[in-house]
Amino acid sequence: MNTILVTGSSGQIGSELVAALRARYGAHNVIATDIRSSASITSGGPFETLDVNDLQSFHAIARKYKADTIIHLAALLSAMAEANPLFAWNLNMGGLLNALEVAKELNCQFFTPSSIGVFGPESPKDLTPQVTVQRPVTMYGINKVAGELLCDYYHRKYGVDTRSLRFPGLISYLTPPGGGTTDYAVSMFFEAVRTGEYSSYINKGTYMDMMYMPDAIGSIIQLMEADSAKLINRNAYNVSAMSFDPEMLAAEIRKLLPAFKLTYEIDPVREQIAQSWPNSLDISAAQQEWGFKPRYSLEQMAYDMMIQIASRTIESSREIMKVS
Repeated sequence: MNTILVTGSSGQIGSELVAALRARYGAHNVIATDIRSSASITSGGPFETLDVNDLQSFHAIARKYKADTIIHLAALLSAMAEANPLFAWNLNMGGLLNALEVAKELNCQFFTPSSIGVFGPESPKDLTPQVTVQRPVTMYGINKVAGELLCDYYHRKYGVDTRSLRFPGLISYLTPPGGGTTDYAVSMFFEAVRTGEYSSYINKGTYMDMMYMPDAIGSIIQLMEADSAKLINRNAYNVSAMSFDPEMLAAEIRKLLPAFKLTYEIDPVREQIAQSWPNSLDISAAQQEWGFKPRYSLEQMAYDMMIQIASRTIESSREIMKVS
């Protein structure tokens, strides 16, 4: 990877991945794009406004910067996709097709994230295999399965070096929840620090795989730097770091905030989505083919999240006091 174009750069993954890529490959070698701008990505290197459904503009920007790598992150997340399935299909699939076309025309290496959402009620719930039945019951999951197949198609038919990861829920202290089913975990941390209590829309006993954002960012870079000849399940690898339900997460938070109170106000839509997903994933293919190994356990992730959010809350309060 020499010149990397990233779509959806203002999103949960994009905002942190762009910073990591610029630190590793040089600020001017990472072109951030999004339909909207944000200070975090416009101030650190090149930025272009891009609607990924505009193929002509997509192609022009990639040619302008002579991109040799495309990391396509622009997409609508699970709960938001279920609320607006037609828009989700047009954005998620139309944008992906355009990104693959640009990668084909310009001979770019290519990455786009997949999700545990590709699995459905007929998939094995525990240690879900790398290769198994994929019959999702959500528009988001359907998009992701179709995306995996499209990437395989462009790899076999056109030789595009496509790669992907089936991400579980991603947890970050830098970006707010963005409409995903697993975002309850992020919200729980922020509300624990802000108010000392949280009402979960996901029920107790509902387990889902999760990963701390530093591990997610590291896994993207590691996969993109891996030897292409060694990649068998390139579209897409199961990856995960931990599996827990709301009660387990609350127990970790109480190690630092003993008075933290967890209640429940179940969202039927998101609970139904969560119930259709695996409890845990088999990540052995990623381990064997390119050495995937997450660094953060549930305990380590929870401790760091609490410390980071608390420190940022204190800093924000100090800034407000200075202004007033």
